Amino acid sequence: MKLYYMPGACSLASHILLREAGIPVELERVGRDKKTEHGEDFLSVNPKGYVPALRMEDGDILTENVVVHGYIADLKPGAKLAPAHGTKARVKQDELAVYISTELHKSLGALFNPAITDDARKATIDKAYTRYKLIEEMLSDGRTYLTGDQFATVDAYLYTVTNWAASLKVDLSAFPKLLAYQARVSARPAVQASLVAEGLIKAA
Repeated sequence: MKLYYMPGACSLASHILLREAGIPVELERVGRDKKTEHGEDFLSVNPKGYVPALRMEDGDILTENVVVHGYIADLKPGAKLAPAHGTKARVKQDELAVYISTELHKSLGALFNPAITDDARKATIDKAYTRYKLIEEMLSDGRTYLTGDQFATVDAYLYTVTNWAASLKVDLSAFPKLLAYQARVSARPAVQASLVAEGLIKAA
């Protein structure tokens, strides 16, 4: 398999999950010019133009974060990255994944637009804060990860988009449980290895 990624982008979540599941994958970096590091036209891989794109074993391309994450989890059920299909636990985890995608990923992602106005930026951050308040409440019972003590697909996703806050100058100090959660996830070996491989941190 091959994962098309941009360093630190939302594709980082898929990268982390592949490592958590122990699935060998080739990494192909995509540039802002939509060319890959080996000269492929990324738009011919994914006409949508954004990462992640996962080339599966049969050569077909899979896109969209929530779908890619679920596919990785289902490839290696022993890694327990998601509950079994047909269970209430899986439906609830999928619900949380969509919440992260539509309410946090899209909100924070909008802040990367250099043309965003000050008023729009404030409104976007205020909206994100209301969404993070719910996450903070979820973590208030002392759980290690979003769904309990087991690291799951939603943890890789929330960690990745929340990791953008510092570079976007979004102050998350009002959410101490979220910040502690981010530190726990960051310390996982698969996360550290992914960050190193994408050139986001230096190897220890």
